[in-house]
Amino acid sequence: MRKIECISVFDMLKVGVGPSSSHTLGPWRAAQRWIAELKQKGTFDDVEQIHIDLYGSLSLTGIGHATDIATVLGLCGHDPVTMDISVIDPEIQKIRETKKLQFNGEKEINFSIENDVKFNKKFLEFHPNGMTFRAKLKNGKKTSSSFYSIGGGFVVKKERKNASKKMKKFMEFPYPIEKATELLAYCKAENKPISEIVLENEKSLRTEEEINAGLKQIWDVMLESMFIGCHTEGTLPGGLNVKRRSFEMHQRLIGEEKYDSPEDWITAIRRTEVKFRQILKWVSCFAISVNEVNASLGRVVTAPTNGSAGTVPSVMMYYMVIENHKATFEDMKRFMLVAGEIGSLFKKGATISAAMGGCQAEIGVSSAMAAGGLTELLGGTPEQVLMAAEIAMEHHLGLTCDPIAGLVQVPCIERNAMGAIKAINAAEIALESDATKAKVPLDKVIETMWDTAKDMNSKYKETSEGGLAVKVSLSDC
Repeated sequence: MRKIECISVFDMLKVGVGPSSSHTLGPWRAAQRWIAELKQKGTFDDVEQIHIDLYGSLSLTGIGHATDIATVLGLCGHDPVTMDISVIDPEIQKIRETKKLQFNGEKEINFSIENDVKFNKKFLEFHPNGMTFRAKLKNGKKTSSSFYSIGGGFVVKKERKNASKKMKKFMEFPYPIEKATELLAYCKAENKPISEIVLENEKSLRTEEEINAGLKQIWDVMLESMFIGCHTEGTLPGGLNVKRRSFEMHQRLIGEEKYDSPEDWITAIRRTEVKFRQILKWVSCFAISVNEVNASLGRVVTAPTNGSAGTVPSVMMYYMVIENHKATFEDMKRFMLVAGEIGSLFKKGATISAAMGGCQAEIGVSSAMAAGGLTELLGGTPEQVLMAAEIAMEHHLGLTCDPIAGLVQVPCIERNAMGAIKAINAAEIALESDATKAKVPLDKVIETMWDTAKDMNSKYKETSEGGLAVKVSLSDC
């Protein structure tokens, strides 16, 4: 039986805390998993000392990506979906001052962030984003466990012990999908759009009520991140002194419109004058606002990663407030189902980790996801949806990941705006094309992206050892 990975839309679109899904959310989840392992083995209560080793990309850009902070928050038992993010700074400051950590919120352990979180430039063989948790027990014995953050908040161990179990669960899907050609074949055979095929798969995992509730939560977080970003002034943390731009952009665009909530805000935006330049500005404002929130350890949705979290919601917002003023929950649902499925195709056939593939794996994939979702909402056929996704990625091939000072700010924030604009453009080109005669199938561009990733010099893969990261330094800013 051919093995096909099970990836839900809710795997591709996850609520988490910024600034990075692979460097923040992943290590946070890994810490939670390690605690679960210790409890399962019955050794949690015996832990006296803790040490964390971060390797490769997690080390080289770990400070700028708040990897140490995220790991510690996970060890404290906080959850990135529900934690009150306003207490992050006080919590970390308390640990730094007292040199003590509340392990899973249950027991106090002596712990120094500076000494017990070690950044190792060495790369582990399995994946560039490796980490090892070590503990000393009361009886003097030691225990350790290694995890790998593979992008988008996904965390794995080198030993895939549960692979057969996951496979069994996946093969219950009515429409197992590994490639775009298979997805298209199902659409033709069932005479259904992509969103309906994806929905049937999701319904084999959860009820439609649960799907609706989950997608509503995702959209609510996306909308909130745009709203917060557009209404927050100041400078982003980290030392680059990057001024938040979405606040002033939004002020100029919204004018004198009045509103009291994110929902009223949407109505107010619809009342503003919208010309071509304003459309570009609004879409850019939406995208930038999300990633300014992300850069400030705010709550966003991975789409497919935190670093690319602004592209998908900004394109959905474009459709809702500019393209179609009567957009409904069902429109958002279809958009997210398609976007999630496009993202899963790239994860199965290539990567969504910048540490593996450069920024083409993040912004490129997010642009393809948004292009596909928008195309279906604009009446595109399944062939046109896949063509739009292909066009969006085709023009991100080779995009490097070279964050200045290891911060998810420059050039990351602007790239979300560029990815969103490219997604809209890709959708319009696909809608004006005979997609049944596309010269470059989506599967081929996914293969090309993976080949490009493997050929790319490692210094352009989220290490801050090449490109803009070495041409521009903190001292220049």
